[in-house]
Amino acid sequence: MDHVIVTKGLCRTFEVGESEVHALDHVDLVVEQGDFVAVMGPSGSGKSTLMNILGCLDTPDAGEYRLLDQAVSAMEDEALSRLRNRYIGFVFQSFHLLPRLTAIENVLLPLRFAQGDVHDSEANGRSLLQRLGLSERMHHRPNQLSGGQRQRVAIARALVASPPLLLADEPTGNLDSKTSVEIMTLFGELNADGQTVVMVTHEDDIAACAKRVIRMRDGKVESDARH
Repeated sequence: MDHVIVTKGLCRTFEVGESEVHALDHVDLVVEQGDFVAVMGPSGSGKSTLMNILGCLDTPDAGEYRLLDQAVSAMEDEALSRLRNRYIGFVFQSFHLLPRLTAIENVLLPLRFAQGDVHDSEANGRSLLQRLGLSERMHHRPNQLSGGQRQRVAIARALVASPPLLLADEPTGNLDSKTSVEIMTLFGELNADGQTVVMVTHEDDIAACAKRVIRMRDGKVESDARH
């Protein structure tokens, strides 16, 4: 299988007052194409810092990060931005939809920054919303949608440019239990189709939907187990 993510000795330190906090302490990680990984850990364990670095939103102080065999940890901001737009789709706990745009307009937003055949991607956006059960909601604004529907729009937006990697940060954190099950079923279907997914969650039942669970503590990988 192809490596999507490879990190070696990843470190990230923050200064808090007069002390240093080692948010990541020599983290080694490999994620293969088609994997579905849940990252867990208590507050301050480093899971959010790891997600930010994997998503090219932050850079490590030391160590190496390669995304699809590209040396991310050596890139400048502009190159990081291009890589992020091309290869990574994000799903957030708070959806981050623009309130004045319709569902389809929110989904197509990443295409403003994309390269390639935009027409095909626009068709892909409509197809994604139809697949996610939102064919009747394409022209509704976020305030006209339920929480689960808004998260489905966010997932379609994350996938519209067909990124190799989907990063999800507490994707069910604002959803009720029934809707959470629906969203995780959708993630499982996407993964079964070959989508690589890395997800941060603090909920054991949500993590159980993944193929692999990584637990972090004090900036280190405490355990890494497959179901």
